[in-house]
Formats: sequence, C-alpha cells, structure tokens
Amino acid sequence: MLPIKTFIKVKKRKISLISLLLIITFSCTKVSSTYEDTHVFRYNEHANITSLDPAFAKDQRNIWPVNQLFNGLVRLDKKLNVQADIAKKWIISEDGRQYSFTLRKDVFFHKSNVFGIKKTRKVVAKDFEYSFKRLLDSRVASPGRWVLKNVKNFKASNDSVFTITLKQPFPPFLGLLAMKYCSVVPKEAIQFYGDDFRSNPVGTGPFQFKLWVENTKLVLRKNPIYFKKDKEGRKLPYLEAIAISFLPDKQSEFLQFIQGNIDFMKGLDASYKDYILNTDGTLKNTYLDKIRLQTGAYLNTEYLGVYLGGENTPLHAKNIRKAINYGFDRRKMMRFLRNGIGSPAVHGVIPSGLPSFSSQKGYDYDPQLAKKLIKEYKEETNKEIIPITISTNSNYLDLCEFIQKELQKIGVTVAIEVIPPSTLRQGKAHGKLAIFRASWIADYPDAENYLSLFYSKNFAPNGPNYTHFQNKHFDKLYEASVKEVNTGIRHRLYQKMDSIIIAEAPIIPLYYDQVIRFYQKNIKGIDNNPIDLLDLTTAYKR
Repeated sequence: MLPIKTFIKVKKRKISLISLLLIITFSCTKVSSTYEDTHVFRYNEHANITSLDPAFAKDQRNIWPVNQLFNGLVRLDKKLNVQADIAKKWIISEDGRQYSFTLRKDVFFHKSNVFGIKKTRKVVAKDFEYSFKRLLDSRVASPGRWVLKNVKNFKASNDSVFTITLKQPFPPFLGLLAMKYCSVVPKEAIQFYGDDFRSNPVGTGPFQFKLWVENTKLVLRKNPIYFKKDKEGRKLPYLEAIAISFLPDKQSEFLQFIQGNIDFMKGLDASYKDYILNTDGTLKNTYLDKIRLQTGAYLNTEYLGVYLGGENTPLHAKNIRKAINYGFDRRKMMRFLRNGIGSPAVHGVIPSGLPSFSSQKGYDYDPQLAKKLIKEYKEETNKEIIPITISTNSNYLDLCEFIQKELQKIGVTVAIEVIPPSTLRQGKAHGKLAIFRASWIADYPDAENYLSLFYSKNFAPNGPNYTHFQNKHFDKLYEASVKEVNTGIRHRLYQKMDSIIIAEAPIIPLYYDQVIRFYQKNIKGIDNNPIDLLDLTTAYKR
C-alpha cells in the first residue's frame, strides 16, 4: 500500500488545476481578517448545494446548511428524542389528534433589510401559520409537502400559541415536525426575494447568510442575536463563521483534509478508505495523532431496488429476486469494501437503530440455495435468465462490481450501468431502471418512514415507492399502523410488514450504514446522531 506522501505525488498532476482553484477558494473564504482560523469551521460539500430554502431541504447537502440557518417548533437530540426548539412546550390531546404549541418570546429573525435597514422582528405564531401554508402551496412545489399530508388544519390562536389538528392520530408526527421542511420563514423575505429566497435565506438559526458563489463557496456568519445559550449561560454559537467549499472530487477533498485545509470530512470513499482505515474500521497508526474518527449508529439502509412495474421481466419472479439476495456474501463485502463500517443487511429493511428493529432472519449468503431457486425458475418458465443491469453512481461502483462477480458464480449475468447521481434519481423515480442502487436515510425516527417505501398508494414519482411494490396484506397492516397510538402494538405491526418485505424481496438489502466522520484534532463540541445531521451550534476549535 502506498504511503500518503507517495499517494499525493501520484495524484499531483491530476489535481493541479483543482489545487489552484482551492488556493483561490480558501483564500476567498477567509471571512474577515479580524478573525483567526480557529473561529472558522471549514468543510467541503462534494455534491453541491441547490437551495438554502428549507422548503427544499430534501437532501443532506441542503439539509446541513439549512440546519445552521433555520429553526422549527421542535428538534431532535443526539438520541433522536424530540426536544423543544422555538416551541418551549406543547400539549397533545387524549385522542392524539390535536397538538398545541406555546412559543418562546425571545426568538428573532436574522437582521435583514426586508424588515428595514438591518432590522429584525420577533417570531410569532402567525409566522408558522404562513410557513406551513407556503409548504403546502402547489405553486412553491416543495418536495416536503407530504410532511403535512395528515394535517387537517392549523392556526395561530395568538402570538404565542400555534395549534395543529390531524385528520387521524399519527404518533410519529412530532418527529416529522423536526424536519427542516417545517422551519419558520418570514413572509417579508419571501415577498421581497421571491424565488431568489433560495440564495438569500433569512432564518432564526445560530448562523446567518453571508455569501454564496455557487459551485465555489458558501459562507455563513455567526448570528449575534441567536436565542440559545450553553449550560454556563454563554451565548451560542461559539464559531464566528462556516466556510463551505464545493470540490466535486472525493480524492481532492481527502487530500485537502489530510493537509489540514478543511476541518471535517464525512463518509467513506473507495478512493481513500484503505489509506486511512484498517479492515476492522479503526484508524491506521499513521493518523492516530493527527485526526479523530467518530462513528455511530445511522438510520440508513443501503439497498438495490427492483422495479416491479411495467412489462413482465425475470425480475418480476420472486425466485430470481430471492436468488440474487442469497447469491452474494454481505459479510465479506463489508469487511473488504467498507472496512467494517456498517453491518451486513441480513435482516429486513428496518435498521437496527430503531426500537422496532427485528432480528428475524432475512437473507444471508447461500449460493447453493440461490442456484436451486434459479433452476426452479428455468424449469417453471422454460426460459433462460435475461442479463440483468444494475444502475448505480460511481460512488458505489465497487459494491456493484463485487455483487456482479458473486452472482456470476450462481449463473446470473449482470451488467453495470454507471450514471450521474441526478440521472439515477430521475431514472428510479420514473421507472426507467430495472435494478437501481439506492439508500433510505430516515427523515424521522420511526420505522413508518421505511415501510412507506412499499405502500401501494406511494408509487413514485408521486411518492417514495420506487419499486412499485404492491401487496394487499401489507397495505392493510400499514394503514392500521399509522393510526395505532399504542407503541408496542404499532411496533409489532411494523415487524409484520418487514417480514412481508423479506418474503417478497422487492429489494436486495446491502448493509445498515454507520455515521462516520473524520475531524482535525482541534475540533470539539460536535455530536454524532443516527440521522447524520450536522449541528454546529456548540462546535468550537482549540
């Protein structure tokens, strides 16, 4: 294995232009000469950011900066418990349908010219009423409209009380309200900026907008009137600024991190994983004194989805889908391709970080059974298997190539189509891909979030059911579960639905992911959480 100096030397020519751009970018992102480097947190977003409007906080790339800029009624703590945010308390009616929130009186929007020259104003319940109406507005076309689909009505009773009434009980609702879609926005800013609010955000969060040069840099500055304080009564946040770069290449990002030019790096990429981690997921000795590794549970199931709509294909046969599930060694895949980060998905779609997770047996490696299932399919249909194509983006090519080689051993010919992430998203949403690489990161801490992927009324592109799976018994259980207020009964219903997904195999689960983050040694005050939300409110640099 090449040492890091040799690795950098090998890559030097390839990234010379990128290095030049980095010098320009990072010199430009020095927020002010009055602040030392220890006051600025720097990270790279390789997937780019498309909007800073919380109504469009669909992907992690958008959610992270939006989380620094905006607040909602409630938030999730590092253990995914619902905590107060702008709402200081709430009451839920006995029938589970009405939620009454009492707001804090010390929350103000960022100072902005939309309120007058560098002025602000207090957040009141009418602002949430406006924000929710905007989220539902078909002209806005927010991908987060579904969050309020179970809401019958909402209103501001006065400046301090905001009431929401549901059509029927929905126990995960508080967790839904913690999503960034439900952040409060000021009507004045929306009216002033219109569609340009995406690049001129005005929120209530610990940081406020300063500068965005799209595809180059984003700078956020400390909000001096933020309403939260630490346990000692000191005003938050501690940092003066956040500087985000947009290097699209993960190798370049890795080199910048190792050289100390960025403070933080998320995830694990095939291009550098063997240079920094051992096969058991621990840091290599070279880096023990230089960087800090942080891992934890992650509500993310990685899988291959099988499209079951359209014309009949071999993939519509349950035996073939089961054979694919049995046909590759997930444990071996995790050890050598993920360096032990995550666990093999040998159960259902619900990840182990949720209380409704069940240890019921899913699919483990059994090549003989896989061959038997393929043989039965051929005998029943008198057909040979048509070659199967797996569509993926480049980040997961190594996993798909591993599966390709493993399935060849059981008699399945697999082709791999590598396409850009945006093309992959469009293809799976519109049923254009036979098998697609996908992941589902929980939007809120309840297994309903995963099981909604298989509810027949959620067919994509109007819902998250990308496989177009439909099963009457599953639908009946799903509809019963979303009305059930008894937690134990609801979890048992979830587990029954998970067992149906295992039996019918509309997906090929790959692994249950882990949050993995790399920090420079001087970064403190940032906690992991199972939805991998970046919160820099209490972050600081020594």
